Amino acid sequence: MQLEAPQRSRGLAVAVKPERRPSRIDRLGLWFSKSSMIDGLWIGTTESKPYPALRRVEEALQLIKRHDTLNYSRISRNLDRIWVHLLPSAQAHYDRSLNACALDERYVLNETMTPERIASTIVHEATHARLDGWGIIYVESSRYRIEAACLRRELSFLKKLPDSGLMQEEIVRTLEWCESDETYLTDASFRSRERQGQIDTLRYLNAPDWLIQFAMWLIRRRRSRVSAP
Repeated sequence: MQLEAPQRSRGLAVAVKPERRPSRIDRLGLWFSKSSMIDGLWIGTTESKPYPALRRVEEALQLIKRHDTLNYSRISRNLDRIWVHLLPSAQAHYDRSLNACALDERYVLNETMTPERIASTIVHEATHARLDGWGIIYVESSRYRIEAACLRRELSFLKKLPDSGLMQEEIVRTLEWCESDETYLTDASFRSRERQGQIDTLRYLNAPDWLIQFAMWLIRRRRSRVSAP
């Protein structure tokens, strides 16, 4: 979580997908993922060998299991999957169509990433799943309250970890931001980040310039259609 811009944190990055059925692309991605099962929870990644992201997620889960059995049981009960793949506009989010905690590959593989931070992220997204199971849907009018609930659950978890003071401070700052911001979690802001994230993901994949330019043209065209009276 970035202190200078807490609104860009992994838990405040993308709206929950409204559909209940996974897309064909997601089903194909799951099929080709390297995966394992931990206490009934599917853990998978689309990365290449030797699958370092998968190992990091497994380590994070063991950390939760050792320090917070309540949150660990909620993760196993409320989520079906934890899936590491490329997310165009988020470091992590709850994917309702897959009942999954989705983690961006770049986020998990960041050289500064720690098991504690991944574990905190999983707790956050599992709380989204729990709230969704109660019928609390991630609509625009409820997003700040939902994010605050997920952040408080993270904070409760972090208080059980040794040497987590800095991460706790980050959560507190983001909670304060949730009380004052009015624009970041709007539908329009989500769409804007999604468009930019698609371009950034193409660049990460070393896509040719012509493909990036074509994608930008499509985005501009779609934007003009949406804004047309």
